[in-house]
Amino acid sequence: MKGWMGKLRAFCLLGLTALVLSACGKENLTALDPKGYGADQSFNLIILSTVVMLFVLAVVMIVYTIVLIRYRKKKGREDYIPKQVEGNKTLETIWTIIPIILLLIIAVPTITATFDLADESAASDSLNVEVTGNQYWWHFNYEGQEVQTSQDLYIPVGEKVYLNMMSSDVIHSFWVPTIAGKMDVNPENENVMYIEAQDEGVYWGKCAEFCGPSHSLMDFKVVAVSQEEFDQWVDDMQNVDAEEEPADAVAQEGQSLFEENNCMSCHAIGSSPAQIGPNLTNFGDRSQLAGVEDLTKENLVDWIMDPEAIKPGNKMTGQYPDVSEDEASKIAEYLMQLQPSDVTPESADN
Repeated sequence: MKGWMGKLRAFCLLGLTALVLSACGKENLTALDPKGYGADQSFNLIILSTVVMLFVLAVVMIVYTIVLIRYRKKKGREDYIPKQVEGNKTLETIWTIIPIILLLIIAVPTITATFDLADESAASDSLNVEVTGNQYWWHFNYEGQEVQTSQDLYIPVGEKVYLNMMSSDVIHSFWVPTIAGKMDVNPENENVMYIEAQDEGVYWGKCAEFCGPSHSLMDFKVVAVSQEEFDQWVDDMQNVDAEEEPADAVAQEGQSLFEENNCMSCHAIGSSPAQIGPNLTNFGDRSQLAGVEDLTKENLVDWIMDPEAIKPGNKMTGQYPDVSEDEASKIAEYLMQLQPSDVTPESADN
């Protein structure tokens, strides 16, 4: 009895732990609250698959219970052997046909949705964005717009946006569960998918393919705004002057230090595609630093001083001269003032 009670307690503890952990997550990082066409398709398939699996579970448990009760060993009938049904063509046919039907119920809508979401017929008339996956950040180049940015992908709400995706290093996977499904991002071939947000807001994205020590920190955001706000954002980004001096004296010193330490060899401000690290055109408009930290001056100074401590394995570590904390503070002041537009993740969330 004692051993049985111990197993029961362990089972209950495991079940409670699974229940608690199942509620862990982030806002706008769930496939169960769809806000986009692709996410709607995925959600419908999740519901369909769940219904089919619950039906199978119910049938199996009913049959199991009937067999357990009806054919249990009874006193005085210890040697009783129930009628054997092996080779029964009717039963064999039934339990072969039923699984086939259930698989078809799942397969047909899945294949239909797959072809629907892979449809590129409207790409030429839609907004196209080149997406590049890097260890461990994302870069976005708006085709025909002369706009490049990183980490935050701005899109107009209610419009199809086609993403032409490749990796610069290893395999990544682009996933914004609230508005779309997953798509692998490969180093040798381009994969295409489209996303479409139904409501304005900020949607969290993740890399869904293990790509190195900071894979879990490879976060990004999709910022869905009205068409008018998107047009304003594009215009603001197109008119950025990379050489413009900030008004603040400390930020001016930071700009000089930024250039003296050869930061521009890896980063770009404006539409220049020549970069190894993230584009910093609208760096000050972001709400996250490196995708995982709140964008504050203090966190930015910590990042400049020791990026490896925040994002292990990143390609910025050891690629620039050592700077003092005072110099890092001035550079941070300059970067925090790179705010070319009033359209930001915060304004989209309001």
